[in-house]
Amino acid sequence: MDPEHSLANHLLVAMPAMDDPNFARGVTLLLQHDEDGAMGLVVNRLSDFTLGEVLRQMGIHPDDPALAARPVLLGGPVQPERGFVLHDDARDWGSTLRVGGGLGVTTSRDILEAMARGDGPAHSLLVLGYAGWGAGQLEQELAENAWLTVPADASLLFDTPLEARWQAAAGRIGVDLGRLADYSGRA
Repeated sequence: MDPEHSLANHLLVAMPAMDDPNFARGVTLLLQHDEDGAMGLVVNRLSDFTLGEVLRQMGIHPDDPALAARPVLLGGPVQPERGFVLHDDARDWGSTLRVGGGLGVTTSRDILEAMARGDGPAHSLLVLGYAGWGAGQLEQELAENAWLTVPADASLLFDTPLEARWQAAAGRIGVDLGRLADYSGRA
């Protein structure tokens, strides 16, 4: 797949008929998409953890109570114990994948330590787990109209409340999900 057909740095917005509990009413930021498959982070599902709980499990003690109280998201069903920090920080952290549009995803401890001492990214989300698709799987789901694709938008990721992201993401391309049927069928 050539880079111009990659959906990396796009949001997958689940159509109303999506019944997979991992993705129903979900918004997933695609980090990578090529001929080998795709990888993304669901960005509108709460986990049962706060950032402070996750940091303390790692032996990191945050100074800021507001930071410690921030929610942690469920990024998908694959490796739910693995953490990802989605952010808009241009600094070179230990292990960062640049997604595009100023967004990065970092998996190294240094960014969490910086966040705990008040020197982290201006905007960030901690996400546990990820979503993965094998070669051709996402393309098949797109052909079956399971997803809308929307260019990624940092303000939607960092400024829009979790419960509004599904509708807001679809609205970026003029789709009102409330007006679509919540079933699918074949002609």
